[in-house]
Amino acid sequence: MKITFFSVLMILSISFSSAQNKGKQKDIILSVNAYSFADLLTAREPRDKQQVFSYFNLLDWCATQNIKALDATAYFFPTYPEVPSDEYLEKFKNHAKKLGIAISGTGVRNNFASPDPKIREEGVKLTKSWIVAAAKIGAPVVRVFDGAIPKGYEDKWEEPAQWMIACYKECAEFGAQYGVKVGIQNHGEMLQTAAQCKYILEKVNSKWVGLILDTGNFKTADPYKDIAEMVPFAINWQVKESVFGIGSPIRTDFKKLMKIIIEGGYKGYLPVETLLVRGESYDPFSKVPAMLKEMEEASKALK
Repeated sequence: MKITFFSVLMILSISFSSAQNKGKQKDIILSVNAYSFADLLTAREPRDKQQVFSYFNLLDWCATQNIKALDATAYFFPTYPEVPSDEYLEKFKNHAKKLGIAISGTGVRNNFASPDPKIREEGVKLTKSWIVAAAKIGAPVVRVFDGAIPKGYEDKWEEPAQWMIACYKECAEFGAQYGVKVGIQNHGEMLQTAAQCKYILEKVNSKWVGLILDTGNFKTADPYKDIAEMVPFAINWQVKESVFGIGSPIRTDFKKLMKIIIEGGYKGYLPVETLLVRGESYDPFSKVPAMLKEMEEASKALK
């Protein structure tokens, strides 16, 4: 990468801004993950293919609900997988700032466990382009996936794990140049347990990489135990309605979860993600505020 005088100034500016934000961000800040509104954000007008419901609409709604932060998943920007123009990103950033809403993160779709090196390379390239975008909109972290266990590697987990590690390292080195961290989400594929997450993070061994702690994707008998183990590694979250996965009738015990988070010493953004369950009615405009209220009340009860 060619380093110019302008890029040096940009990096210094981002680093200074990040330092200021870290100094101010001393508490847990509830956030909402845009994926809760996935169907709306992907809907298009039949005539001109424009978004029916855009990030600007979502930011306006968040402001009416007094929601302080939004995790703006990359694939709901209108040009994804391409990064929008600087003009669009600036407009988005300024609109969020005007409403007093922080951008708690963004994220891409990738498969770093694929046996095909071209697919992994495409994922790294995509992640890098959105790291640059994240810096421009003030997002501190870009979320990346693990990838499904490749067919034929069910008993050879460590081999695709090495491919993942190499990709995460490359992305982390690039993220460091822009002051943006890479967040690895335990997506219930290659990463299903706390032990697997620790293995990857320890091998990557970078302060620019951490865990996007997905509370609904530990495939173990007691997910709360895995969550507690991984709190020290968390740099962001996806808090789900059930720790036992999508569609489970057993709802998350939010008082228990918040106790784990607080006692684990986590400080920072805590995004929630409600999800559509097949066969059930789904309204994110009621589900998201209800879940945020449960978490807020659980947090207050512990003080």
